[in-house]
Formats: sequence, C-alpha cells, structure tokens
Amino acid sequence: MRKGDFSELAAFIAVAEAGSFTRAAAKLGLSQSALSYSVRMLEERLKVRLISRTTRSLSLTDAGERLLHSLRPAFDHIDHELAALTALHDKPAGTIRITTFRHAAKAVLWPALSRLLPDYPDITVEINLDEGLTDIVAGRFDAGIRLGEQVEKDMVAVRVSPDLRMAVVGSPAYFSRYKAPETPRDLSDHRCASYRQKTGGGLFAWEFERDGVELEVRVNGPLILNDGEMLEAAAVDGLALACMFESQVAHHIAEGRLVRVLEDWCPPFPGYYLYYPSRRQHTPAFALLVEALRYKA
Repeated sequence: MRKGDFSELAAFIAVAEAGSFTRAAAKLGLSQSALSYSVRMLEERLKVRLISRTTRSLSLTDAGERLLHSLRPAFDHIDHELAALTALHDKPAGTIRITTFRHAAKAVLWPALSRLLPDYPDITVEINLDEGLTDIVAGRFDAGIRLGEQVEKDMVAVRVSPDLRMAVVGSPAYFSRYKAPETPRDLSDHRCASYRQKTGGGLFAWEFERDGVELEVRVNGPLILNDGEMLEAAAVDGLALACMFESQVAHHIAEGRLVRVLEDWCPPFPGYYLYYPSRRQHTPAFALLVEALRYKA
C-alpha cells in the first residue's frame, strides 16, 4: 500500500463519521478542498463511489458503508496502540471515554474523578450519560459502568461500589392522605410514579424480597417518567410514591421531606461494575482510572 493511502483512508473515515466535509476538515485541521481532494483520489483509485454528495448533505454509498465498517476497527486498534505508548512519557495522558447512567455517574464516577484529575492534568475523561445498555465496542468507548447483573459475561468486570438498595418513598403530605403500605401488594391501592425504561421501552417493575419470598409489582399512578430526578421530584412534591436507589433519597429521608416504607422488603443487591473488553490494551491513564474507581470494602 502506498504511503499516501493511509491519509486518504483517514480522510474518508473523518468525513463519514462527521457527516460533513466542513466539520471533518475543522477536526483534522485541513482545508475543505484538501480533504475533498483526498476522498476523491481514494474513490478514483478504488474505482467506486464512496460518498454521495449534494449541495446540502452527504451520505455513504453501500460501498462506503462497507469500507467504513472494515476500516473503523483497524484504525481504532492503531489509535489505542499509539495511545499506549504514553507509558514512555513521564505523565499519563490521553482521553478516556466512559458510558454510564446518571446515578452511577454521580455516585461512583464523579467522586473518583474529583480525586484523580487534579493530579493528572494531561488526562481527559469523556462521559456519555445513557440510560440504555450501550454497546461499548460499537460505540468505541473504553469502558462502561452498569449494575453487575447488566454486564456481559465476556467483559472484564471491576467492582466499583458497595451493594445497593432500593427505597420506596413518599412525602408526609402524601401519607396524610393515604395509609402507608404494609406489604408490596398494598401498592395496588396507591398512586405510584412509574419509570419507563429507555432500553426496550417497558415500564420498570418494582421488585421485592423478604424471607425467601420474591414479588414483582406492576404499579399504577398519575406519572410515567424516564428520568430519576423527576421521580425524586414527584415523591418530594407529594404527587406519588417512587421506588429509587436508597442513596438518591437518603438526604430527603434524613431531613423529613420523604418517608420510607416497605424497607424490610428491599434487600441489598450487587452494585456497580466498571467493565471493558479483555482483548483491548489500555493506556496508563486508563489503569489509573480503574484503580481510582475500584471498590475497597
């Protein structure tokens, strides 16, 4: 392969991922005409059209989609290998891409970054908040943080939190109108805020267990939400009962804004894990983040 072929391939990947010659040129620090020329030379050499261009937009042809699918893993591997060479540098450096969801980011990731980043100014962490189960390989993330039960078996998993518990809560004003439930089955008589799962779109079932008895309750009520902070607000404002992570509402309970019920039906369960592909070689910066996150009982 000619030396120039690599730059043409890199130019094609940049345009394909940016969806625009203008944005790709700005990212690469090239002129738009130079970038367009590189892609055109690649198309002429391959004798196939890779990108369909109009005055307002561009899209990949079938051949372009196939080439991008083939090139992306190879170029990602090259990027990771080059980043790994920072081990020869005095200070760990580089960008680490993490996907997780809001509660894990606030409860686990943010405290670790607050300790780590001030001492390592050359490390950049990109955080992608996604309530769904992101494919970290397809999304080109270095790692993800999810509940242990959600981590695929072929991933390396590092525990980064203690066990978690759920809490069913309502405001004092709510319980002035409704009798507190004594068992999960009593929830059928209550107004509850349901959580709409972003993965699959189903409603989250409230799960309970006591003395070996497991119950799954489909609740009803005036609100269906897909954000934890809105669930919290619904409970605090007395609109409905909510089932949330204990740590999310502990301060409200301590200060009397919320009342907890059914506590003996909410046992602990395995908490959060950092996970990443075993085959990928990671940088010293990533190794530092893993150690900063690792849960030490």
